[in-house]
Amino acid sequence: MASQTSEPNVKPSWKLVGPGLVVAATGVGAADLVATLVAGARFGYVLLWAVVLGCLLKIVLVEGVGRWTLATGTSIYEGWAKLGKWTSVYFVPYIIIWGFVYGAAAMSGSGLGLNALFPILPTWAWGMLSGVVGAALVWFGRYSTFERICAIFVGVMFITVCGAAILTVPNLGEIFSGLVPRLPEGSTVYVLSLAGGVGGTITLAAYGYWLREKGWSTPRFMKVMRIDNTMAYVVTGIFVIATLIVGAELLYSAGQSVQSGDKGLVELAGVLESRYGVWASKVFLIGLFAVAFSSLIGVWNGVSLMFADFLRRVRKESIDSPKARTGGVYYKIYILWLTFPPMIMLPFGRPEGLIIAYTVLGAFFMPFLGLTLIFLLNSKEMGQWKNRWYANVGLVLIAALFAYLGFNELIGAFTGD
Repeated sequence: MASQTSEPNVKPSWKLVGPGLVVAATGVGAADLVATLVAGARFGYVLLWAVVLGCLLKIVLVEGVGRWTLATGTSIYEGWAKLGKWTSVYFVPYIIIWGFVYGAAAMSGSGLGLNALFPILPTWAWGMLSGVVGAALVWFGRYSTFERICAIFVGVMFITVCGAAILTVPNLGEIFSGLVPRLPEGSTVYVLSLAGGVGGTITLAAYGYWLREKGWSTPRFMKVMRIDNTMAYVVTGIFVIATLIVGAELLYSAGQSVQSGDKGLVELAGVLESRYGVWASKVFLIGLFAVAFSSLIGVWNGVSLMFADFLRRVRKESIDSPKARTGGVYYKIYILWLTFPPMIMLPFGRPEGLIIAYTVLGAFFMPFLGLTLIFLLNSKEMGQWKNRWYANVGLVLIAALFAYLGFNELIGAFTGD
């Protein structure tokens, strides 16, 4: 068990923010922004409180992943393996199928933004190019380089998405009123989506791997990690709130709507163009590309590290094996899996059976993460960093919420609702 070194006296500083920037860049994808945009278009600011709730839930989950990593000196997958073989029975098929489907979705989302900006190539061709460029960035680059690239994309996202929100001249009184929890008729699904969908799924578990790559691997970095994690979801919350403002001001007030899916963001660019000019549309589309591509490279790095750790353990190698770190051979295997096999789906669409399997496995990941953290964070290995009673209550509530969301997602996948 790692030494229970007391925390240093670390003052909050933007210089301490590291892996959290990667979480912010990776966790907010185009799908999150579309869901928030549609919620803003239908209900205005009424569901703003659900966005804030979602950020708080993710802070609790990611802090748990980070605390396990720092307190024990081991990875989250190492912890799952200690709970029994059943964790691998779930996780291994999930990460393989998830990678195949997500790879296609991430490339398609990046291609959509580029096609809207530069229609010289079809979306699927831009998507393939995005996948290859993203793979090259994380294949050859060190973690420090990858983190800087993510920081640049976070800056672009911040300027473009928040700029669009400021451009709409939001009603501050209504924004503050949206912090009061309310449930208008027909809003339950949107509340759950906003609370559960802000800021990533499997990428939450990747946070511990980014801590290790950063060099934060002992309990002395506990306070730094907590600052970093909190700042990550402050940034995430600002992004999503800005999108809600755009939906509320541009669409809800005018009685307009956009379709679900990534194409809804391109439609919104058209609304911005008609109201504020071509420049507003182009700036927003640059932001759309930044959102999609930053998620792509974040997954290409973070989830590849998770797969590499799984492969390292199967082969009974040391947790510090260079094969399982950024640039290692196990890491590169998953980058190839994320990039090239999914390309076959870009021009031809996604097979229904695979999507159902992806939905079934994905629906259970967040409850899986919440429940396993309850066991891991109360184990003897945690020492002085064990969960307090309120953390346990929080994780139980989170696991229950995501289980409910998961079953709703399953019902929708099989009924088409």
